[in-house]
Amino acid sequence: MTNRRCPAWVPVLVLLLTVVQLAVAEWVPGIDRFADKAFGARLIAYPLLMLLTPVLWWLAIRRTTPRPAPLYGAFTLVMVPFLVDVTGNSLDLYDAIGWWDDLNHFANWALLLTGIGLIVCRDVRPPWAVVVLVAGLGAVLAIGWEVGEWFTFIRHGTEIDTAYEDTLGDETLGTLGALVAGLVVARATRAVSR
Repeated sequence: MTNRRCPAWVPVLVLLLTVVQLAVAEWVPGIDRFADKAFGARLIAYPLLMLLTPVLWWLAIRRTTPRPAPLYGAFTLVMVPFLVDVTGNSLDLYDAIGWWDDLNHFANWALLLTGIGLIVCRDVRPPWAVVVLVAGLGAVLAIGWEVGEWFTFIRHGTEIDTAYEDTLGDETLGTLGALVAGLVVARATRAVSR
């Protein structure tokens, strides 16, 4: 379903663009917008997280016969939120536009969970179960993301006074984005099953 529309070079390009920006943020001195935003941790974590889905997919299907074609479109959807986050920092959008962070938590979770949903929900029926599964995964991942943010740069940073409200908002927006993704995936998998 997604492999016919997306060539293999697209997720590779998304990964490379993300890593290049992370390297600039970590190793080019004097760029204030990257200060205190844990880019050293992101330089390690983001590529690993971006590659986690394709690696898990490969491990899951490697013994199947016939082996299905790689889902490059779904892999790209999983990777794009990391590129969007880093690019938002590179362009200083998080500080320049007050609602940028909120938009990212909603839209990036919609993209991420659409990609994950297209991979894991190919055989899930009925459609309402797809919606619940994708939205639930999104809620769990939103909580995990916020724990990671707190651990890497909030607990000892300057945002501790507003962290509680921001965390609740981010988890809510991420879960709503995942709900939208669940609806999209349910519709896509229903159309394919016909």
